[in-house]
Amino acid sequence: MELLRFMPGVTMVSVSRYRDTRPIGGPPGQGVFLNGACLFETDLAPHDVLGMLAAVENTLDRERGERWGPRTVDLDLLLYDDVVLDTESLTLPHPRMVTRRFVLEPCVEIAPDLVHPLAGCTLEDLLESISSPHPHVAVIGVPGSGASDVAAAVAHATLARLVSAPPEYAVVGGRASRLDAAMGDMAWRRAAEACAQPLLAKRWSPDPHGTVTDYWLHTVRLAAADALQSEDLRGFDRHFARMAAETVPPHVAILLVASPDVLEERIASRGLSSTDCTVDGGRPQSGMAVCAATDDSVARLLRLQERIAAEIRSPETSAAGGPRAVVTIAVGDFDQAVQEAVAVVEAMA
Repeated sequence: MELLRFMPGVTMVSVSRYRDTRPIGGPPGQGVFLNGACLFETDLAPHDVLGMLAAVENTLDRERGERWGPRTVDLDLLLYDDVVLDTESLTLPHPRMVTRRFVLEPCVEIAPDLVHPLAGCTLEDLLESISSPHPHVAVIGVPGSGASDVAAAVAHATLARLVSAPPEYAVVGGRASRLDAAMGDMAWRRAAEACAQPLLAKRWSPDPHGTVTDYWLHTVRLAAADALQSEDLRGFDRHFARMAAETVPPHVAILLVASPDVLEERIASRGLSSTDCTVDGGRPQSGMAVCAATDDSVARLLRLQERIAAEIRSPETSAAGGPRAVVTIAVGDFDQAVQEAVAVVEAMA
């Protein structure tokens, strides 16, 4: 902090108190970390601020060893006004800050009303989201992303209750032609109702370790929008809105993002045809198809993936009770994806 105070172009506004916090992720046997936050005004551009922070780290002999391992000092640029940036060297806002209690608590101490530009809410709101006595964490991904396996691993590691998608969720990502055309939106209504049942507020478990789900109810609505004609979709949407209002929405969303190559490889590696593939790439639990390892099916899943990402980060979704805290994880390396997902949940405690 003393070095930062004397940097050209920096005016220190506020500094939080320091907190001893347990290590998250990384090698076992680490000691406690010391965390805090500061707020400063600057005429430096974001990348120049990052360079300044690196210079301070180097002055204090920062060594970059194992990821999430012990280090002498680590300065992260969390927010820069309302700038949203995603480059190879800098991502703003910081992509992991929304679920890290050791970050949010000192930030809220000095700037509770500061707005997170992607979450569309204040830092105090984000801290409240991860402070639920019975948190709901949704692991969300299209078929082939491995959402069910990642969710199961997270629930096991954190002792949380696991809620898996019912068989009816297999309509997600599938072709509308696989449904009974005469039933129209009724088939989608039944699928949405089945997916809503485990999430009903009146049946929600007060598990102190929280609940991890491997799906997001609104994904069914996004898939239905691609399958139904306008008139049927309007009827479905009215029914869906009433039903969704009775469920417990996620406090935190872990969005799994898969590349075209990953989706194609995972679908093809199971040796499944278009009538065999289910939502998690396993053997079907219902007669509804989801995808085949073809260019068309992968393109369809990528479109759905993009729509999920846009929907879950929209201010309208957050204002309607959707998850404020969203963390995106690439799923090219499954073991690494699990490690990152577990760290997301552990950092909430």
